[in-house]
Amino acid sequence: MRVPGREDGREDGPDRGQADAGRGVPRFLDPAELGAQPGRRATLVQFSSAFCQPCRATRRILAEVAGMVEGVAHVEIDAEERLDLVRALGIEKTPTVLVLDAGGRIVRRAAGMPRKVDVIAALGAAV
Repeated sequence: MRVPGREDGREDGPDRGQADAGRGVPRFLDPAELGAQPGRRATLVQFSSAFCQPCRATRRILAEVAGMVEGVAHVEIDAEERLDLVRALGIEKTPTVLVLDAGGRIVRRAAGMPRKVDVIAALGAAV
């Protein structure tokens, strides 16, 4: 996904998890870590916080996309309640969105409120 506010317009690529793996950042998330059942084809994971206005808009966008694409689930994680996972993944702000493939591998990552078109494009890397 395109990272909002990034001047060069580049996106965090699918290799992000591999690059972070050496620093102890997991490249996969399983249902126990998600606290929910992942999608059959892909999962949109949103890290949010209670008073985050962009998180509310992100929730609507991701839920809409998940409803449009068969086999895609949207899982929202409260960052304050899951500090262990936030730290393990290096989440620095909310909202942060991870796109997981069917096996739970992180294939895309972006911080900030995404555009719907970018979420749909990012799903292409997962399905």
